[in-house]
Amino acid sequence: MSGEVVVLGVFNADTTYRAERLPRMGETIHGIGFALGPGGKGSNQAVAAAKAGGRTHFITRLGADTFADMAREMWAAAGVVPEATVDPETNTGAALIFVEDGTGDNCIVIAPGAAAKMDASDLNTRAELIETAAVFVTQLEQPLEAAMRGLEIAKGAGTITVFNPAPAMELPDALYPLCDYITPNETEAETLTGVEVTDRETAEKAAQVLMDRGCGAVLMTLGEKGALLVDADGAHHVPIMSAGDVVETTGAGDAFNGGFAVGLAEGLSPREAARFASAVAAISVTRAGAASSMPSRDEVDALLAK
Repeated sequence: MSGEVVVLGVFNADTTYRAERLPRMGETIHGIGFALGPGGKGSNQAVAAAKAGGRTHFITRLGADTFADMAREMWAAAGVVPEATVDPETNTGAALIFVEDGTGDNCIVIAPGAAAKMDASDLNTRAELIETAAVFVTQLEQPLEAAMRGLEIAKGAGTITVFNPAPAMELPDALYPLCDYITPNETEAETLTGVEVTDRETAEKAAQVLMDRGCGAVLMTLGEKGALLVDADGAHHVPIMSAGDVVETTGAGDAFNGGFAVGLAEGLSPREAARFASAVAAISVTRAGAASSMPSRDEVDALLAK
């Protein structure tokens, strides 16, 4: 394996609003804080992977605007190699993120802009990059057609595929066998399988449904309960790690997926890679923001050494 990680996904400029609660329809309330910064699931995962030590490329589309400039500056600082098609007719993606001040919980509205136009051609022109990578990662903020094509190219070449089914939606049967690893959270697992995930038993049940559909393994994130890895060797609990007080959970799942990809790319076993991912996510939630919260490799190694 080359050790390289290739991520397909969306960059969004995140506009983050912090308040005590969401306003009701037609209501205006005072906020506590505002921030503008880089985000998007795919971009966050690429930044997490690069900062955690992975040689990382990111496939996406951007507009020709100031948000695209923000993306390129942030990727350069993180060590991400951009594989971006520029669409001057459309804006770069943006997202509205609401953060509940008391808990750090969040909800998000996404307007992907140029990235919404991604299709199979974006992957076909970068097939060699995907085929020679160690790990290929994608999600569902860009069109399903693009995700499917990327997974097909990677799977056909023996590149490890990691599919994060977020935001969750009904998926074609042909997608599941393309996934060496599928990484839903509890809500996404329920959407995909119809099994309400409330404890380990129901998590294993939902995971088995996904494996019966053809997934090689399931790595389900369970929030404060850690994660559950279900593969051919059985079910394995991945304990949550603590790196300090939780400030904000935005980007935690992206941190986990990026870290998991790096672990796999470095040849760790699935359980070892999941533990590495848990450390990346644990540090990220102690900081505000999404991409800005991703830890360095030195920070991850220090937490794992404890």
